[in-house]
Amino acid sequence: MNIYQCAWIIPFLPLSVAIAIGLGLLLIPTATRNLRRMWAFPCILLLTIAMIFSANLSIQQINGNPLYQYLWSWIINKDFSLEFGYLIDPLSSIMPLLITTVAIMVIIYSDNYMSHDQGYLRFLTYLSFFNASMLGLVTSSNLVQIYFFWELVGICSYLLIGFWFTRPIAASACQKAFVTNRVGDFGLLLGILGFYWISGSLEFRDLFQIANNFIPNKGFYSLFLTLCASLLFVGTIAKSAQFPLHVWLPDAMEGPTPISALIHAATMVAAGIFLVARLLPLFIYIPYIMNLISLIGVITLLLGATLALTQRDIKRSLAYSTMSQLGYMMLALGIGSSQAALFHLMTHAYSKALLFLGSGSIIHSMEPLVGYSPEKNQNMVLMGGLTKYIPITRMTFFLGTLSLCGIPPLACFWSKDEILSDSWFYSPIFAIIASFAAGLTAFYMFRVYLLTFDGYLRVHFQNYSSTKDSSFYSISLWGKRRPKGVNRNLLLAIMNNGVSFFSKNICGFPIKNNGRNRIRRDFSTFFRNQYTSIYPLESSNTMLFPLLIFSLLTFFIGSVGIHFVQGTIEFSILSKWLTPSTDLFRQGSNSSVDSYEFFTNTISSISIAIGGLFLACILYGSVYSFFLNLDLINSLGKRGLKRGFLDQIKKVLYYWSYNRGYIDILYTRTLTMGIRGLTELTVFFDKRIIDGITNRVGLLSFFIGEGIKYMGGGRISSYLFFYLSYVSIFLLILFFQTEIHGKE
Repeated sequence: MNIYQCAWIIPFLPLSVAIAIGLGLLLIPTATRNLRRMWAFPCILLLTIAMIFSANLSIQQINGNPLYQYLWSWIINKDFSLEFGYLIDPLSSIMPLLITTVAIMVIIYSDNYMSHDQGYLRFLTYLSFFNASMLGLVTSSNLVQIYFFWELVGICSYLLIGFWFTRPIAASACQKAFVTNRVGDFGLLLGILGFYWISGSLEFRDLFQIANNFIPNKGFYSLFLTLCASLLFVGTIAKSAQFPLHVWLPDAMEGPTPISALIHAATMVAAGIFLVARLLPLFIYIPYIMNLISLIGVITLLLGATLALTQRDIKRSLAYSTMSQLGYMMLALGIGSSQAALFHLMTHAYSKALLFLGSGSIIHSMEPLVGYSPEKNQNMVLMGGLTKYIPITRMTFFLGTLSLCGIPPLACFWSKDEILSDSWFYSPIFAIIASFAAGLTAFYMFRVYLLTFDGYLRVHFQNYSSTKDSSFYSISLWGKRRPKGVNRNLLLAIMNNGVSFFSKNICGFPIKNNGRNRIRRDFSTFFRNQYTSIYPLESSNTMLFPLLIFSLLTFFIGSVGIHFVQGTIEFSILSKWLTPSTDLFRQGSNSSVDSYEFFTNTISSISIAIGGLFLACILYGSVYSFFLNLDLINSLGKRGLKRGFLDQIKKVLYYWSYNRGYIDILYTRTLTMGIRGLTELTVFFDKRIIDGITNRVGLLSFFIGEGIKYMGGGRISSYLFFYLSYVSIFLLILFFQTEIHGKE
């Protein structure tokens, strides 16, 4: 049997697990809950089978086999026919392989990470249903089918982000993600309906032919087609967290960390990139749309890199990093470099999954010290010095950090450099902005690494604080205020130890005794007696295994995009993979880049990355951050340049970055409060005006009826008297009107 004929089974494999767990909880709940840890095995097994199918399809496409499309009719009418099916081409062969490999590692990781959670089975059900929806989306053959799975992915993300719905922050985060994505999904639906009105079909082949026929005519249909294409792009803006609909992504980190690794690094946010790549043969005929895509990508990559600079939550820092990297992919699609965009999608997925799972291991290791408190065990201000406690996590996290910074030969170096190189041919301004954001990426990623693993374990000092304020730093890392509630002798001991370390390791000569050894001895005795019984712990083997696998992928996956020269032909494995077998799905124009020019651009990008790393080491390295984080610069008499520099950083970067660029505040005061005010006005008009008139008419009728009721006494003589009185009054009025008209 042809392997293409069995491709429909790929999304149904994880779906069967979700159905089985749901039926088990419904029919035999006790036995299902008692064997809950056993359900991870069929999840992993069926996803592995799906991965093997996906790998086989990818090999077929690399070998040059033609695309395959299978359709069956679902709804048939006189003038309407809706077909469902699946499409296997180079684009839809790379995405299932990416989704299944990441999903398998995430489930293995989650088996231990979520083992003590009461909602373990619910978590597996949501996860399997999400994987099935995502696999169905990337193999869809028309826009209606894509929209169907698009909404299922949104529902699953809502359920997974709000998995711990008893926490108000998580419940609010999933609602925010749901509402923001509904804005984009409404635009996507309008775009789909508009294209159906024009062409009468939703198949990709027909859409691309319509674009080829109508766009050059510059008529009404051309303008309407441009509007519909813009609406389709609105849907991808929300799903891939592009500006201005990016606000849901940082709050989505309130879900479990494995969900952050799967949904918000490799799959859900990649759905928007996938859809733009799928519709690129349509968009490429509309220069306005291509310019819009590249502009949104540039704004997003710069904004995400800026907002990540001063975040203290480790997962939020990685979330803004994801937003920035998605901007790079959107920029590449906007300039027509689809292969570079998909290459970066692949390398970023593995690197960011490694970083998110590594952050989960870090959070897990901090729980013995601070308990389960996201405000503390995700706060990088309270971390530091974790290298000796969790060395394997540190090594894998370091590889992921270097990859995202763009250091060769790791994965993201090859893909990001290709995007930067192609952007110079499109717009030097965009290339300069993207290069600057690459330097910021190296800075904030190494900042995350240094704050987490370098220096000392700062949570001990926070525990020593005697004030009611649970935060050790009253403002931020950049603030001028002294730490609250810390003993003066403890600060003196910290300062003397720092001076000793600086003089011995940097200046090359040991400091004289002068009684400081006693202070250091008292300092170490204090921690040995108080806190050395509780230390961060390394994660279990089931959590470390995915980290090691992703480390290998991060190290070697970039080789698929390396350009080789065979005779006069320059090619790569990725280019052979993504080259369509027919001209049905035309990818963006990918001009050949000279090797000398490529390596020249590579040297500049590596220099930018190293500059960002060096600046992060200066500001957050062991010695300087030792004084900076404890705010001892003022007590040591440091003035002038350092203080002015810190003031500028705090004013320009901290208040902008830490407050998310004030975009959430703007949306709250304009959209949220505006809609709420309009709602209150509508309620007032409905209650006081519409209901008020109706209720007052009814009330007036009630009082009239009550008054007339007391006029009836049951006596016929009274009724005759009132009747004659009414008739007399009526006759008098009629007589006077007749006299008046007669005189006129």
